[in-house]
This record gives sequence, structure tokens and C-alpha cells, in this order.
Amino acid sequence: MSLIATLHTARGPIRVELFVDKAPLTVANFVNLVRHGYYDGLNFHRVIADFMIQGGCPNGDGRGGPGYRFEDECRGDLRHDKPGVLSMANAGPGTNGSQFFITHVATP
Repeated sequence: MSLIATLHTARGPIRVELFVDKAPLTVANFVNLVRHGYYDGLNFHRVIADFMIQGGCPNGDGRGGPGYRFEDECRGDLRHDKPGVLSMANAGPGTNGSQFFITHVATP
């Protein structure tokens, strides 16, 4: 099962697919933050051409988060094998919060 979400940005909408059955905690966290307006007005603070964009930091510098962390939901069948893959950005195992990135290219 998956959900479709649309991120409304200054450069246009970005549609993303969220895999509830493969990353239930991650999807629940993302949806909860969206519903509470957490991402409203935030910028993509990290943009690397031909690689990825990263957002979700309330400080705008990659150091902020929602004040909690949660465990990784890594799966071998979910890969960064094409442009447009959305994943949580973190500072190491178990440090997921609000930051996420979207690939521009395959990054296997």
C-alpha cells in the first residue's frame, strides 16, 4: 500500500509516493509532520546538482529537527536506483526526524 503526497515548492509541485507497507513508521512520521504544518515555509537547505535536494530542517542549516528521533526502516528492496526517490536524511543510525532528501539521479 502506498500514499501519494504533493510537496508544494517555489519551483512547482513535487509528487512523492510513500510506501506505508514498507516503511510504516517513516510514513506515519512524515504524514504527521505534514498534517501539523511542520514543513510549511521551509526551504531545501541543501541542493547538490546532479545528486539530490534536502529539506525538512526548521533551522534551514541541516542541524534542526522535530525534537525526537526514530529508528531506521532500511529494506533491501527499496533502493535509490532512479531520480525522484524520497528518503529520510539522518546523521547516522537511529537519528531520523524531519529531514528528507530526494534524488536527482540514480545513486545505487
